[in-house]
Amino acid sequence: MSSEVPDPTDIDAASVEPVRIEDEMEQSYIDYAMSVIAGRALPRVEDGLKPVHRRILYAMHEMGVTSRSSHRKSSSIVGETMGDFHPHGDQAIYDTLVRMAQDFSMRYPLVDGQGNFGSMDGDPPAAQRYTEARMAAIAEELLEDIDKDTVDFSSNYDDRLQEPDVLPAAFPNLLVNGSSGIAVGMSTNIPPHNLGEVIDATVELIDNPDATVEDLMEHVKGPDFPTGANIVGRDAIYSAYKTGRGRIRVRAEFEVEEWKRDRERIVVTEVPYQANKARLVERIAEDVTEGTLEGISDLRDESDRDGVRIVIELKRGANTDVVKNRLLENHLERTFGVINLALVDGQPKVLTLRETLQEYIAHRKEVVRRRSEYDLEEAEDRAHILEGRLKALENIDDVVDLIQDSEDRDEARAGLEATFDFSESQAEHIVRMQLGSLTSMESAEIEDEYEEVTAEIERLEAILGSESALYEVIKEELLEIKDEYADDRRTSIIEDMGTVTHEDLIPQEDVFVVMTEDDYVKRMPIENFDPQGRGGKGIIGADVKDEDRVTTVFRANTHDYLLCFTNHGQVYRLKTYEIPEMSRTARGKSAVNILDLDPGEDITAIVDTDAFDGEEYVTMVTKHGYVKRTAGEEFDNILSTGIIAASLEEGDELVDVDVTDGSKDLVIATEQGMTIRFDEDEVRAMGRNARGVNGIKLEDGDAVAGLVSTDEGDERALLTVTENGYGKRTLLSAYRAQSRYGKGLIDIKTNERNGPVKAVTEDDGLVLMSERGQIMRTRASEISTVGRNTMGVTVMDVEAGDAVASVDVIPAELGVDAEEMEADDVDVADETDIDETAVDTDSTTDE
Repeated sequence: MSSEVPDPTDIDAASVEPVRIEDEMEQSYIDYAMSVIAGRALPRVEDGLKPVHRRILYAMHEMGVTSRSSHRKSSSIVGETMGDFHPHGDQAIYDTLVRMAQDFSMRYPLVDGQGNFGSMDGDPPAAQRYTEARMAAIAEELLEDIDKDTVDFSSNYDDRLQEPDVLPAAFPNLLVNGSSGIAVGMSTNIPPHNLGEVIDATVELIDNPDATVEDLMEHVKGPDFPTGANIVGRDAIYSAYKTGRGRIRVRAEFEVEEWKRDRERIVVTEVPYQANKARLVERIAEDVTEGTLEGISDLRDESDRDGVRIVIELKRGANTDVVKNRLLENHLERTFGVINLALVDGQPKVLTLRETLQEYIAHRKEVVRRRSEYDLEEAEDRAHILEGRLKALENIDDVVDLIQDSEDRDEARAGLEATFDFSESQAEHIVRMQLGSLTSMESAEIEDEYEEVTAEIERLEAILGSESALYEVIKEELLEIKDEYADDRRTSIIEDMGTVTHEDLIPQEDVFVVMTEDDYVKRMPIENFDPQGRGGKGIIGADVKDEDRVTTVFRANTHDYLLCFTNHGQVYRLKTYEIPEMSRTARGKSAVNILDLDPGEDITAIVDTDAFDGEEYVTMVTKHGYVKRTAGEEFDNILSTGIIAASLEEGDELVDVDVTDGSKDLVIATEQGMTIRFDEDEVRAMGRNARGVNGIKLEDGDAVAGLVSTDEGDERALLTVTENGYGKRTLLSAYRAQSRYGKGLIDIKTNERNGPVKAVTEDDGLVLMSERGQIMRTRASEISTVGRNTMGVTVMDVEAGDAVASVDVIPAELGVDAEEMEADDVDVADETDIDETAVDTDSTTDE
């Protein structure tokens, strides 16, 4: 190991320049950023290629791996590219080679691959040692005339070879195949287009240099993706072409088919560009499993080498438009953000459609000019040689004698130059001629060739002497490529009919919403349940799991807003249709997947806000007897994470909620059968964060069961139902008003825990549900109206171990017809009057 370490003190002080560290860091970062921008991530506007693409194609050109040769191992191509031009790792080169061979990534693939080059499902390609490739025919058009000094070359990374700075590009590849890349502080995302349309627009701009974007869009209808699909609307296309930026909506191609009599299925045949088909199918399946996408019975991917085919079978009775809209919202439509950013003279620039084509035309103009100059020089050199040969033929005998009499070639060449005034190149060519070329036939061929070369010289001089003639050459070559490679559009452009929201497709219908103690929730069509007489067992309305029980069932319209109050005093808002519709026997979907509930937080009350008109109060009661009123307008703007509805003391919970108008009486019932009625004005309106005031004085072990609002002229009855299925109706007028915070009156005599309380009319319908999921419908008139302090009758025949969990009222105007009320044969318990003596206590007020 050498010990000759330079002494830093020997450095000439004049060669050291002090630099601020922040300035050095800034300049170094700028240098790095520009190297990434210009040397790696962004395509050049002239040929639409990044350095790695250009180097692969040029390496294949140098290797002779053209469309007319046999395929070559990909590893060989990668090795040559890496060794000669791109020393940045074989995997990056192979990934680029693979993408240029994928017909679902490139509109016109530049590489003809043989083997496994990946799939639309995201499957990776086979290792490079297994695959083979060669240049596609259209890629050769990008390199056409590269050997005729048409473009500039630079030294490769080790100064051993020369590589092109840009390819001649006989067609506008930047637009035709598009490009995408992320640089430092900027990115590009250019969609592919139809070759024929782009060439037509280029020709239009050559013929009419003042053509506008609108004029060019007569030819370029919009992006043309290799995977087909549909572009929704033309405004975004125009914006992208006019400004260089835009957001284009790409929608899958699908159709609705009828099958199996009354069922339909959606068949997807084209997916949006760059969509992973397998992941798309997985996400649809996940949404179906989670219940966020309803109405689908089966999902299959039947795609094969002939094309895409995803079959989505719908359930019987499913709303096809709703399912289709859900699929479009989340799966079958995506946005392609256009950023037409490319390198122009080494600098990144966002280009309009017109500017992109102008830059390409300028490039082709330079290429054709340099090629013409090269060809002219070659033609003039050939004409000069042919002139010498013709002159030699005219003096053939003297030329032959001079050559025969010469000692060597140098003497013969010098003699020809001196005797016949040949140039050095002509004399060199003549002394190397074979005797066979002196025949009369060869002489005629030379004369014909000389005429052809002379005509070519005149043509090339005309091209170089006239800009219009040069443009004609560009147009002719473009149209030849169009005739050779152009094909029909794959992507259709459909009109944007406006945004159809999911709600627009949901029919307005009444449904039952069922919730369990473990917060599983679902909705069911109301017509699924026929009315029964009181005492019926009902039918299965929910298949609850072990140790779970139904807590709430109520009626709502699918378009109603629901306020969901929890035991923690929080409130959330959602539309009824956001609750998944399921069958009677389904368990439901966990509310935590619909609302942002905290651990241990359960929904205890749900209020339908459909009838709100701005003058309402949301009146709440807690387990410990606190009651509060809050203006309904304070619940207009509810965050997705919920807001506070009531502050609770430790151990207390929110039990029930009702909507009042400021002129009602409040009736609070307890689990041990006590009831109190008082004017709601005794509870002042307060903010959401307030705890409330005492509403009823509870005995030890008692707790509030529910809340009902009423008024003086209310002819409804208070329906009280116990856990064991007994219930009764008592006119609300039988409950005299007291002051707030009294013990109340005895409402029902029962040894079981008191259950829900509701206010009903004679013609109202009722929906009862048990903890085990049994559900039944009946009329309030089936339950006798009796006094307060009575046992009641059997309303629902609950089995041993089961209990009534919830009761909801269907107002008379929304109920069923009398003909539907043919009750099943059921056993009805005898009505038993126990004691109608009211238990009244002195009421007190809050301290």
